[in-house]
Amino acid sequence: MFSIGDKIVHPMHGAGVVDSIVQRKINGVSRDYYVLKIPVGGMLVMIPTASSVEIGVRPVMNREESEEIIAAIPGIEVDMTQNWNRRYRENMLRLKSGNLLEVAKVVKGLMLRDSQKGLSTGERKMLHSAKQILISEIVLAQNCSYEEIERRIDISLV
Repeated sequence: MFSIGDKIVHPMHGAGVVDSIVQRKINGVSRDYYVLKIPVGGMLVMIPTASSVEIGVRPVMNREESEEIIAAIPGIEVDMTQNWNRRYRENMLRLKSGNLLEVAKVVKGLMLRDSQKGLSTGERKMLHSAKQILISEIVLAQNCSYEEIERRIDISLV
């Protein structure tokens, strides 16, 4: 169970801070929800408290772990299939895993593909989302600015 002020990560939306815990009645069922305020874009996400573990919600990693992720990015081996449909599904599974290193693989792979052949609209959106997820957690873990972390990640992707 998380508390107000906790820094947590939703696998598909990125990292944020628990702004409040509210009770809502949806389809006749009353449930408690975490209201997750995501700093990037100012989005609010409501997560059912009872199923947060199954969804993959977890605490934000610590500073050392985030540094290890940034340090590991240059060594990530990218192996993406040529079939766009299979590639999209594989990347979606990586994003849903909640593992930040898997998210970094998606970012690196799609950026490499974009520089070589370009991306479809769907993959361009996926790249944007994956980058937001990656950066949002590292920003909260290191208490730095979005721009600084984005710059460090862009450098490590080269």
